[in-house]
Amino acid sequence: MAGRGPAPKDPSKRRRRNADAAPETVVTPDDELRGPELPEGVLGVNTKTGEFVEWHPRTLAWWHTWRTSPQAQTFTDTDWEFLIDTALMHHAMWSKGQWTLAAEVRLRAAKFGATPEDRARLKLKVDDPTNKPAPTIAGGNVSDINSRRQRLTS
Repeated sequence: MAGRGPAPKDPSKRRRRNADAAPETVVTPDDELRGPELPEGVLGVNTKTGEFVEWHPRTLAWWHTWRTSPQAQTFTDTDWEFLIDTALMHHAMWSKGQWTLAAEVRLRAAKFGATPEDRARLKLKVDDPTNKPAPTIAGGNVSDINSRRQRLTS
């Protein structure tokens, strides 16, 4: 019959096999503050006041978000140094309107799993902290339904 083509080949005899998928890393949000503060004095000196230039408020918020993110649990010292360099670009983008840096900031943030798509590519899953098993209710033989379900299904 036209359009059907030859029968499929036996998959066990393929020459090339896809590699096994890398295991997924799971992190749970814990709201712990990690990493260093943004360094002072690296942005130069204000010529009018003679004081160090302050970090832009958007950059301070961005940095705080990274320090409290679940991904921060996996960051090493070199990761934090890379993010400090990225913070300098972020500051220039917001304080000086250098929007051409936005693409580079986005690419650098993607390396750490900034968006759901980035985390999927990195095989990094942020677990929902509300999925923790509920504690058993004290007193008598009464326990909550979730722990009972868990006992029955495991």
